[in-house]
Amino acid sequence: MNNDPLALAAALASFDAVWSPRIVTRVNDYDVRVAKVEGDHVWHAHDDTDEFFLVLDGELRISLREPAGERTVVLPRGSVFTVPRGTEHRPSAPAGAAILMFEPTGTLSVGDRHEELPDHVDATTGHALSGR
Repeated sequence: MNNDPLALAAALASFDAVWSPRIVTRVNDYDVRVAKVEGDHVWHAHDDTDEFFLVLDGELRISLREPAGERTVVLPRGSVFTVPRGTEHRPSAPAGAAILMFEPTGTLSVGDRHEELPDHVDATTGHALSGR
């Protein structure tokens, strides 16, 4: 990892793929990832870790399957939300969004349990940011 400052706008401008996170830096054993998102991701769960979201641009919706039932949280630009470990969830951004996530290094973008993956979904542990 490069130890120079990085503008998140420049990082996001360096790729076009949606649902394909890029690792911008690491903090201890965690990746800090940015992603462009549009449409629906897949229902999935991370059994051993929470998942932190910060909306950099646009609006993100996260549907959750909780013991009390299903609900959707709406996150406008500048909002944060943490999905608790083991909670099935499906992020979506009907009009597109840019997000930042904290996840333990090696965490799959589709969690430990997920539905069948459509072609546009990248089941990755994050891609290195070009030029870093």
